[in-house]
Amino acid sequence: MLNQYETVFIMTPVLSDDQMKEAVSKFQNFLKDKGAEIVHEENWGLRKLAYPIQKKSTGFYHLIEFKAAGTVVSELEVSFKRDERIMRCLTIRLDKHSIAYNQKKRDIKAAQSPKKEINL
Repeated sequence: MLNQYETVFIMTPVLSDDQMKEAVSKFQNFLKDKGAEIVHEENWGLRKLAYPIQKKSTGFYHLIEFKAAGTVVSELEVSFKRDERIMRCLTIRLDKHSIAYNQKKRDIKAAQSPKKEINL
């Protein structure tokens, strides 16, 4: 059975937009190659850190929610640690309440987003 996980990683703020997207796609592809199913993801953008990390006070945040076997998580964490673009990462396993909460939050956000009208 696959567990559902949520990982947030902080990339160094010196990256260009293309470098940041390339780093994110590297980890997306890593998860897909390991048989994980990406449920949701969000780019939180450049944010101020609570405390300096590697003498930097900001970082690019990215969240990926995915379903995978437990062994994939440890491999993902090693991959994060080997990449110099990643300053911090945190992966947690979601229980049924967290999964329901995240889904409810996404549903509310989707309902609030403006609908695009098609004018013919």
